[in-house]
Amino acid sequence: MTAVTWRATETEHPARTASRRSMSAVGRGAEDEWVALFAPDAVIEDPVGVSPIDPTGLGHHGHDGIRAFWDKTVATVERFEFDIDDSFAAGDEVANVGTIHAFLPGGMRLATQGVFVYRVGPDGLIRSLRAFWEMDRAMGTLRKANDSST
Repeated sequence: MTAVTWRATETEHPARTASRRSMSAVGRGAEDEWVALFAPDAVIEDPVGVSPIDPTGLGHHGHDGIRAFWDKTVATVERFEFDIDDSFAAGDEVANVGTIHAFLPGGMRLATQGVFVYRVGPDGLIRSLRAFWEMDRAMGTLRKANDSST
Protein backbone atom coordinates (compact mmCIF):
# COMPACT_ATOMS: atom_id res chain seq x y z
CA MET A 1 0.00 0.00 0.00
CA THR A 2 1.12 3.56 -0.71
CA ALA A 3 2.21 5.48 2.38
CA VAL A 4 0.20 8.57 1.32
CA THR A 5 -3.31 8.47 -0.12
CA TRP A 6 -4.12 11.97 -1.35
CA ARG A 7 -7.77 12.79 -2.10
CA ALA A 8 -7.31 16.55 -1.76
CA THR A 9 -6.64 19.24 -4.34
CA GLU A 10 -3.52 18.82 -6.44
CA THR A 11 -3.02 22.59 -6.80
CA GLU A 12 0.67 23.41 -6.34
CA HIS A 13 1.63 25.43 -3.26
CA PRO A 14 5.04 25.47 -1.52
CA ALA A 15 3.63 24.44 1.87
CA ARG A 16 1.50 21.70 0.33
CA THR A 17 4.54 20.37 -1.53
CA ALA A 18 6.60 20.38 1.68
CA SER A 19 3.82 18.60 3.57
CA ARG A 20 3.63 15.87 0.95
CA ARG A 21 7.41 15.43 1.02
CA SER A 22 7.25 15.19 4.81
CA MET A 23 4.58 12.48 4.76
CA SER A 24 6.45 10.57 2.06
CA ALA A 25 9.71 10.62 4.04
CA VAL A 26 7.95 9.45 7.22
CA GLY A 27 6.14 6.73 5.30
CA ARG A 28 9.47 5.45 3.97
CA GLY A 29 11.27 5.76 7.30
CA ALA A 30 13.73 8.26 5.78
CA GLU A 31 14.77 10.17 8.92
CA ASP A 32 17.65 12.19 7.44
CA GLU A 33 15.57 13.18 4.42
CA TRP A 34 12.69 14.20 6.72
CA VAL A 35 14.85 16.31 9.04
CA ALA A 36 16.40 18.04 6.00
CA LEU A 37 12.91 19.31 5.03
CA PHE A 38 12.90 21.52 8.16
CA ALA A 39 14.62 24.86 8.68
CA PRO A 40 17.34 24.78 11.38
CA ASP A 41 15.08 26.75 13.74
CA ALA A 42 11.84 24.88 12.94
CA VAL A 43 9.33 23.83 15.58
CA ILE A 44 7.11 20.75 15.68
CA GLU A 45 4.01 20.75 17.86
CA ASP A 46 2.48 17.29 17.45
CA PRO A 47 0.02 17.42 19.06
CA VAL A 48 -0.34 21.11 19.84
CA GLY A 49 -0.19 21.74 23.59
CA VAL A 50 0.81 19.69 26.59
CA SER A 51 0.82 15.93 25.99
CA PRO A 52 2.79 12.81 26.93
CA ILE A 53 4.80 13.46 23.74
CA ASP A 54 5.54 17.07 24.78
CA PRO A 55 5.08 17.55 28.55
CA THR A 56 5.96 21.28 28.34
CA GLY A 57 3.64 22.00 25.42
CA LEU A 58 6.38 24.16 23.89
CA GLY A 59 7.14 21.92 20.92
CA HIS A 60 10.31 20.31 19.60
CA HIS A 61 12.83 22.91 18.41
CA GLY A 62 15.57 22.78 15.79
CA HIS A 63 17.05 19.76 14.09
CA ASP A 64 18.13 18.21 17.41
CA GLY A 65 14.61 18.51 18.82
CA ILE A 66 13.11 17.22 15.58
CA ARG A 67 15.42 14.17 15.66
CA ALA A 68 14.45 13.57 19.30
CA PHE A 69 10.77 13.77 18.27
CA TRP A 70 11.45 11.19 15.52
CA ASP A 71 13.14 8.87 18.00
CA LYS A 72 10.29 9.19 20.52
CA THR A 73 7.44 8.80 18.03
CA VAL A 74 8.12 7.90 14.40
CA ALA A 75 10.87 5.37 15.12
CA THR A 76 8.56 3.40 17.44
CA VAL A 77 6.04 2.71 14.67
CA GLU A 78 6.45 -0.13 12.17
CA ARG A 79 4.56 1.59 9.35
CA PHE A 80 2.59 4.77 8.64
CA GLU A 81 -0.21 5.35 6.17
CA PHE A 82 -1.52 8.86 5.58
CA ASP A 83 -5.05 9.43 4.26
CA ILE A 84 -5.47 13.10 3.33
CA ASP A 85 -9.05 14.07 2.51
CA ASP A 86 -8.65 17.82 2.08
CA SER A 87 -5.96 20.48 1.95
CA PHE A 88 -6.30 24.25 2.34
CA ALA A 89 -3.40 26.52 1.39
CA ALA A 90 -3.17 30.20 2.30
CA GLY A 91 -0.20 32.51 2.64
CA ASP A 92 2.83 30.44 3.54
CA GLU A 93 0.83 27.63 5.17
CA VAL A 94 -1.28 24.61 4.37
CA ALA A 95 -3.78 22.78 6.57
CA ASN A 96 -4.24 19.15 5.63
CA VAL A 97 -7.25 17.28 6.99
CA GLY A 98 -7.05 13.54 7.31
CA THR A 99 -6.07 10.46 9.24
CA ILE A 100 -2.66 9.05 10.08
CA HIS A 101 -2.66 5.29 10.55
CA ALA A 102 0.19 4.06 12.74
CA PHE A 103 0.91 0.33 12.68
CA LEU A 104 2.52 -0.55 15.99
CA PRO A 105 4.63 -3.47 17.18
CA GLY A 106 2.55 -6.41 18.34
CA GLY A 107 0.07 -6.15 15.48
CA MET A 108 -1.79 -3.09 16.76
CA ARG A 109 -2.80 0.06 14.89
CA LEU A 110 -3.93 3.53 15.80
CA ALA A 111 -5.88 6.00 13.62
CA THR A 112 -5.25 9.66 14.41
CA GLN A 113 -7.72 12.06 12.79
CA GLY A 114 -6.61 15.65 12.70
CA VAL A 115 -5.65 18.86 11.00
CA PHE A 116 -1.96 19.09 10.16
CA VAL A 117 -0.64 22.61 9.52
CA TYR A 118 2.70 23.24 7.81
CA ARG A 119 4.30 26.69 7.43
CA VAL A 120 7.24 27.16 5.07
CA GLY A 121 9.76 29.91 4.48
CA PRO A 122 10.72 31.46 1.14
CA ASP A 123 13.27 28.66 0.70
CA GLY A 124 10.50 26.03 0.91
CA LEU A 125 11.81 24.60 4.18
CA ILE A 126 9.28 23.81 6.88
CA ARG A 127 9.33 26.45 9.64
CA SER A 128 6.60 24.84 11.71
CA LEU A 129 4.45 21.75 11.82
CA ARG A 130 1.43 21.99 14.09
CA ALA A 131 -0.77 18.92 14.43
CA PHE A 132 -4.23 19.34 15.92
CA TRP A 133 -5.53 16.02 17.20
CA GLU A 134 -6.87 14.60 20.45
CA MET A 135 -4.88 11.98 22.34
CA ASP A 136 -7.94 10.32 23.94
CA ARG A 137 -9.75 10.17 20.61
CA ALA A 138 -6.73 8.60 18.90
CA MET A 139 -6.21 6.09 21.72
CA GLY A 140 -9.87 5.09 21.36
CA THR A 141 -9.03 3.70 17.90
CA LEU A 142 -6.32 1.32 19.14
CA ARG A 143 -7.05 -2.19 17.80
CA LYS A 144 -5.55 -5.17 16.12
CA ALA A 145 -4.14 -4.21 12.72
CA ASN A 146 -6.46 -6.63 10.88
CA ASP A 147 -9.59 -5.17 12.56
CA SER A 148 -11.28 -2.96 9.94
CA SER A 149 -13.74 -1.25 12.32
CA THR A 150 -11.87 2.11 12.22
